[in-house]
Amino acid sequence: MSRRVVRQSKFRHVFGQPVKADQAYEDIRVSKVTWDSSFCTVNPKFLAIIVESSGGGAILALPLSKTGRVDKNYPLVVGHTGPVLDIDWCPHNDNILASGSEDCTAMVWQIPDYTPVRPLTEPIVTLEGHSKRVGIVSWHPTARNILLTAGSDNLIIIWNVGTGEPLLSMDDHPDLIYNVSWNRNGSLFCTTCKDKKVRVIDPRKREVIATNFEEPIALQEMDTSNGVLLPLYDCDTNIVYLCGKGDSSIRYFEITDEPPYVHYLSTYSSKEPQRGMGFMPKRGLDVSKCEIARLYKLHERKCEPIQMTVPRKSDLFQDDLYPDTAGPEPALEAEDWLEGKDSDPVLISLRDGYVPAKNRELKVVKKNILDSRPAPRRSMSSCDGTFAPQQVMFEKLVEEIQNLKATVQSQEKRICDLENKLSKFTNGTA
Repeated sequence: MSRRVVRQSKFRHVFGQPVKADQAYEDIRVSKVTWDSSFCTVNPKFLAIIVESSGGGAILALPLSKTGRVDKNYPLVVGHTGPVLDIDWCPHNDNILASGSEDCTAMVWQIPDYTPVRPLTEPIVTLEGHSKRVGIVSWHPTARNILLTAGSDNLIIIWNVGTGEPLLSMDDHPDLIYNVSWNRNGSLFCTTCKDKKVRVIDPRKREVIATNFEEPIALQEMDTSNGVLLPLYDCDTNIVYLCGKGDSSIRYFEITDEPPYVHYLSTYSSKEPQRGMGFMPKRGLDVSKCEIARLYKLHERKCEPIQMTVPRKSDLFQDDLYPDTAGPEPALEAEDWLEGKDSDPVLISLRDGYVPAKNRELKVVKKNILDSRPAPRRSMSSCDGTFAPQQVMFEKLVEEIQNLKATVQSQEKRICDLENKLSKFTNGTA
């Protein structure tokens, strides 16, 4: 009698579970723009969501701790003059956010650790080079300040946001670019296009090195809607999560080196369809609960975190679930990468958990030499020849003033109490 062999995998029993209701983010007007990006990006400090707003595009950038109902007057990021189409947190600075818009520009923002007192309207730098809407923004995984943008002009531009200058541009696509994804060390990237071709591109050689592979390594039937699939891949566990826009399920698969390569694990299902999905970097997870992934599901009016967990009884750190993972330090400077150097991510251990660093300001060191016109969206600091956002500086001053006022008020109360005690002693009543 034959015996069925069950494939051994530590991820066979991974299960998804939404957080408690009070740990979700409520009363958010998620954007209704018909675009195929995720509309949501997250890191260990912030959650950013593209939202509805009058008079142009808007982004809600919330500290992760601000769960529950979001105040309708919470200050938004509102510098774009057209709807925002894509957003991405910088992997090397948790306070830096990139955005692309229908106004044909990409912008880079410094999000403060404290709650702003008014909307953020001044980006650190505005990247102008596309002739049509910018639908994709994607940071380089290992090089500092390198950002890729792709527009409906079928053009890809790679920027050094530290100088505000374009480094490379490519026009290899005859039709609309649907998606772009860097490889692990940022030496290559892959694109999907409306012409139904997949391209692997070496940007520094400006070459398409592969187009449409001969045979897929695996085929998987997907019982899903006609909406776009958002694939979220975790290279530490080799698990890919497939989230369909307009679908209410998240299917996840393990990828291995041996045939049949792709192994179905399970499906997380809920009643409401998703408008978009954010994916937390590994350093933002709760390792004490054996959480191996956290997805941020967008509904029409809220964002719901979903925790993917491996059931384990031990409270000890699980080395096999958490190999050293990509940390926040870049492995290369922009100039090194442009000259042809490659480097894998700088890894960190999660054994003792991860504590995000405090706000580090990104400086733009010189004006875009290709733009002879004044740049109204950039502001120049009077010292060091650097550029700094006046909005952030203003709000820091406001915060300092508020702290000083609170200190003065507490000292005034203490002085008043001491005077009253002194008065009692001198009057002989004490």
